[in-house]
Amino acid sequence: MAGRVLVVDDIPTNVKLLEAKLVAEYFDVIPAYNGAEALEAVETQNPDIVLLDVMMPGMNGYDVCKTLKSNKKTRHLPVVMVTALDQQSEKVRGLAAGADDFLTKPVDDLALIARVKSLVRLKTMNDELRMRNATGREIGLIGGEDEAILDDTTGASILVIEDKTFYANKIQQTLDSDYHVCIEPDPDEAMIRTRSEDFDMVIVSLSLDKFDGLRVCSQLRAFEETRQLPLLVLVDEDEKDRLARGLELGVNDYLLRPVDRNELVARVETQIKWKRYADQLRADFQASLELAVTDQLTGLHNRRYLATHLDKLVNKSVGRGQPVSLLIMDIDFFKAVNDTHGHDVGDEVLKEFARRLQSNVRGIDLACRYGGEEFVVVMPDTDQSFAYMVAERLRQEVAEQPFDVNTEEGRLNVTISIGITTNDATAIGAQEMLKSADQALYRAKRDGRNRVVADAA
Repeated sequence: MAGRVLVVDDIPTNVKLLEAKLVAEYFDVIPAYNGAEALEAVETQNPDIVLLDVMMPGMNGYDVCKTLKSNKKTRHLPVVMVTALDQQSEKVRGLAAGADDFLTKPVDDLALIARVKSLVRLKTMNDELRMRNATGREIGLIGGEDEAILDDTTGASILVIEDKTFYANKIQQTLDSDYHVCIEPDPDEAMIRTRSEDFDMVIVSLSLDKFDGLRVCSQLRAFEETRQLPLLVLVDEDEKDRLARGLELGVNDYLLRPVDRNELVARVETQIKWKRYADQLRADFQASLELAVTDQLTGLHNRRYLATHLDKLVNKSVGRGQPVSLLIMDIDFFKAVNDTHGHDVGDEVLKEFARRLQSNVRGIDLACRYGGEEFVVVMPDTDQSFAYMVAERLRQEVAEQPFDVNTEEGRLNVTISIGITTNDATAIGAQEMLKSADQALYRAKRDGRNRVVADAA
């Protein structure tokens, strides 16, 4: 995995030692020898992660970390404290400063590479999501700024896959005060639960009695529902070969037994923070996608979505030798509705018509607001006679059931005109179908409106 690692230490020998280990794993290393150099390197060289010594003259590691985490441009940059201070109070102080992880000197090679790979992987994924969201904000699809919270772990739910009661109870007692912890000794049942319940993290023992813990990790990474779940594994000192396999499978972090309670809390918090942040980014991006292809007034797909997918739908039907029908419909005298009753009433009419349209088409049909008072429905695997029947049923429902609107009368009579065309495997293109259906709609309006006219392509 490529990545740029900023190594900060006032002792050049320490920098060289970490650099040698990281270069052997194909990371690019940026050296810095004090706090000021570190902040300048972050600004100019765009590292993916910072390995930060705590005890430095002048600006110590805690101050550097606080500065990075308080800056909106750098607050999402992972910071790992590297310290000779092994007191738990120092870890707590580092967490308060915003550190994402800790390594104690002398640094264990496996621990170093595991922490760096995990956090670089998370940052790379989140950078992609942040970039997409930034694009969404630039074109107005997402409001506000990128203010996703990185330190909120409240209410997180954790599944622990451990069949040894002593270890399971110890984990539950440690985490229960801050999180909702579920213990599941049966790996098969755990797999079912992870795919149906909403967990924020999974802790897996690699020393299960009747099941291979690595296979559990592999399965969790194989399914779409659990692919993004943070995985922390519990390993014995003599299981480092298996741990290396686990890291290759996508395990995010690990703890050696006997488990230190404070380290468990710190590592769980780190993984949940990053998971919550990524979830927020994905939710924002999904919302931007929906806004991009959805008409806000009616909730139907918009013209942009139709333009993207109409060719695909038509080509697919033609390739299978199946007909595809297209309906263009227009609300009759809609301008008069706006002029007489106002645009608010016009919007009510559009929304109610969209509701009736959706209730009269199938799940496989594509219903879109084409623009103004015009709507389009694409009906795959549908011949003209069936499309005509659907169109006539919709026309009758609209004409015979007045719309409830906010006027003195409280109801408004509405009619629609509909043009139909069908491509019965004759290889006519999507744009030709739109033109043909539009011509049929024109004839329906010319001949008196409130009618359905079919024009075979």
